[in-house]
Amino acid sequence: MKLREFGFDQWFESHATELGLAECAFARISTVDRGSYRILIGTSEVSADLAGKLAFQIESSVDLPCVGDWVTASCHNNDTAAIIHKVLPRKTFLRRKKPGEKVDHQMIAANIDTAFIVQSCHFDFNLSRLERYLTIAADGHVEPVVILTKTDLITQDELRQQLEAINTVTRGEVIALSNITGCGFDEVQETLSSGKTYCLLGSSGVGKTTLVNRLAGQEAFATRTVSNTGEGTHTTTRRQLIVLANGAMLIDTPGMRELGVVGASDGLNVEFKQLVELSAQCRFANCSHEHEPGCAVRAAIKKGELPEERYSNYVKLKKESEFYEMSYLEKRKKDKAFGKFIKSVKKQMKG
Repeated sequence: MKLREFGFDQWFESHATELGLAECAFARISTVDRGSYRILIGTSEVSADLAGKLAFQIESSVDLPCVGDWVTASCHNNDTAAIIHKVLPRKTFLRRKKPGEKVDHQMIAANIDTAFIVQSCHFDFNLSRLERYLTIAADGHVEPVVILTKTDLITQDELRQQLEAINTVTRGEVIALSNITGCGFDEVQETLSSGKTYCLLGSSGVGKTTLVNRLAGQEAFATRTVSNTGEGTHTTTRRQLIVLANGAMLIDTPGMRELGVVGASDGLNVEFKQLVELSAQCRFANCSHEHEPGCAVRAAIKKGELPEERYSNYVKLKKESEFYEMSYLEKRKKDKAFGKFIKSVKKQMKG
């Protein structure tokens, strides 16, 4: 395995050198499934466990290895298994709020070059949800490509309207695709480059796994027949990286019902760049964009230059991101305080 072929570029080389790891054996996380790992190391893919020291140092789920991470590792049992010793810094990442009531980050994938954000033009089409995915990609410094699937289920006029709507919210490329007719498949293939990593994001049943199988040229993952509504019924259960014939790497992910954002101010500033620029033109620096005179944002909405729905979604995402971030930081603060208390108790017991 040549590291550069699997994405270990100069950025990782320099960080490894700075951390004194230049002489270590490097591997890439290829599968994460309920706390178990598989890694690409040398010319093999093997199961791996966390070293005890690394497990002890983990303070948050964010610190755990995720698909796409580069790690240092050592093999044993005649190179049929491995131990993961350290996770290298992440060049890019995709993350969301952990589903449920607990406020924490959940890593989706790391060191991704392009996120394929997949939406069905039939049952799943939702601009607000798309803006969430785009914000997540922007926050992790990942380039987005929107793939609109199941185009064979709507008319050409309906497809044109949906593509126009998508182009009002995305800064990236948009591809219309039908896994049935094959229309748009060549465009997806042309985006794939050797040594680059791509991650598919989207709800269950939008055709992600079917697309992966087609790009892989084989049934790499099982799929099921679509329902009468055109909605797929297969759900990917784990995050897994596969290497395509042209050297590109592709990660399929489970469908996401919840897509909360935590501390995604950078992503919001990129995804809603027009709003940020308009805010800077308001008469008052602390303008709430509600009733103040000289509000550039309200003026743009009135003129039809900024859709009311896009502004409303921005406000919703911003409030959600800030609220969860505040809760997350408070939780981390309490966790650290509790950790210090436990260490002090242990120290007293030894004394």
